[in-house]
Amino acid sequence: MAIATGDQITERSLTVLRDGQSPSGAFVASPSFRVYRFGWLRDGAFCAHALDRVGHAAASGAWHGWVQEAIERHRPRAEAVLALIASGETPPGDEMLPARYTLDGAIESEDPVDPWPNFQIDGYGMWLWSLEQHLAGRAPDGGQLRTVELVGRYLAASWRLPCWSCWEEFNGGEHASTLASACAGLDAAARLTGEAAFAEEAEAVRAELRSRYVTGGYVGLSPGDARVDSSILWLGVPFGVFAPDDPLVVATVDEVKRQLMGSSGGVYRYRGDTYYGGGEWLLLTSSLAWHESGAGCTESARELRRWVRAQARDNGDLPEQVTVASQFPDEVEPWLERWGPVATPLLWSHAMFLISEAVA
Repeated sequence: MAIATGDQITERSLTVLRDGQSPSGAFVASPSFRVYRFGWLRDGAFCAHALDRVGHAAASGAWHGWVQEAIERHRPRAEAVLALIASGETPPGDEMLPARYTLDGAIESEDPVDPWPNFQIDGYGMWLWSLEQHLAGRAPDGGQLRTVELVGRYLAASWRLPCWSCWEEFNGGEHASTLASACAGLDAAARLTGEAAFAEEAEAVRAELRSRYVTGGYVGLSPGDARVDSSILWLGVPFGVFAPDDPLVVATVDEVKRQLMGSSGGVYRYRGDTYYGGGEWLLLTSSLAWHESGAGCTESARELRRWVRAQARDNGDLPEQVTVASQFPDEVEPWLERWGPVATPLLWSHAMFLISEAVA
């Protein structure tokens, strides 16, 4: 995408991503929000992809290098987990690879006052998906290949384990977007390594989604839960777990629109969300715009992008969510007292905005 001169939000988005990248290559989730001063593989995968989309491949490559170094630094932990699973045991969550690292690639020390879960596998699938996109048909180098193979084995072994959701919520649960991310990663690992076993495992994940997560013709949040989560949008675009025009994806996107469009025009995470009152999330609204653009729904995509633009602060910063049409208005103030104002800027919001603009 050519950067439009004078487009404040586009230019600010690039600045936020560049300024939010540590010398290590890590992307901080939000530089001004105390509890988000870490590097998530989940957020970073989309930040790197956004930079690839707009011609900043070197910055994207630096992030992929940071991920590779962080994983290799903790290879003994990953191998120990794989050995436990192979022996029929279920490793404790705090022995698994973390969802987020410090910006220098270490595992954070648990906050004794306000502990926060750190076991999710989705980010590892998202990293492999993002890496394959970054390589754009090039073969991984020897070091990358070694790490890809490790992460592929980690996903193949762990995708059935109950873990925290994409949003660090619902401990011990099973989550459609977690499986979608794992499937995308396994598909990428299969193509990058040439190992058929990873492709076979991806097919097993697809079969699991179809057999246990479909309710009313669409993919629900978890088995037996008729709600949807907007992160399930990624099932088709961009992860390609099923084709974007697969009837299951079409029905799922339609259900997201039915259940989760807010009254002001943005998209909720899921019904019942109480985090900062459960407002409308910019990154998810951009995700829907991404899908709509690919589906040829240009006017819908344009309206969604317009809504995201309208939420920008005066300097062009994009927040994580807005609470004007929150699901639970009484829950906004307790979060303000606990953690302060909504995270602004959120790098992931800026990344998804750039992607939605690039595909328009």
